[in-house]
Amino acid sequence: DALEISHPTKSLQKFLACLQARENPVLVDLGPVVGSNVTFFGEQLGCRIRVEDMAADIEAHVKAGKSEALPAFLKSRFTQAPESVDGILCWDMLDYLDRPAAHALAEALGRLLRPDGVLLGFFSTADAHDAVYTKYVVVDPQHLRYKNYPASRPRQRSLLTGDIIRMFKGLRVSDSFLMKSHVREMLFRKPTA
Repeated sequence: DALEISHPTKSLQKFLACLQARENPVLVDLGPVVGSNVTFFGEQLGCRIRVEDMAADIEAHVKAGKSEALPAFLKSRFTQAPESVDGILCWDMLDYLDRPAAHALAEALGRLLRPDGVLLGFFSTADAHDAVYTKYVVVDPQHLRYKNYPASRPRQRSLLTGDIIRMFKGLRVSDSFLMKSHVREMLFRKPTA
């Protein structure tokens, strides 16, 4: 059975606060479908949420031996119009991508965000290359449960903060927290013109 550990989060409240000012925000969640999360964000934000399971995409490419095709796939992965999304839950998806694929995903996400849109990203600071994905389950605005499930590809090497900031070059960091769980939580905003 998956290990369930409750962890504090400092960035989720700030993410919610950014979106609560908007009427019917559009939210994209890059994790697997978690029914309680869909309910939570729906109740907190009155938003439309679209779940785009990136782990499933990564798994499909790794299992087919086509990891090198991920950057091209990610560039055109999202069908939403540019600047049509208010918030993105990126979770830790970049941890499972090599540098070219991570850059392609970051660029694609930057294009999706509306001006003043917000992106929440988690980045491992541990040198653990464990072959598990993490499903993030919102307990409340201050706590998340991490549920691990098997991955065909381990986490790639940890990204330095400067590398992360350069990857999301069209966005600015509004908050960054280094958590005791060896996760750096970063909140990015897309500047208004």
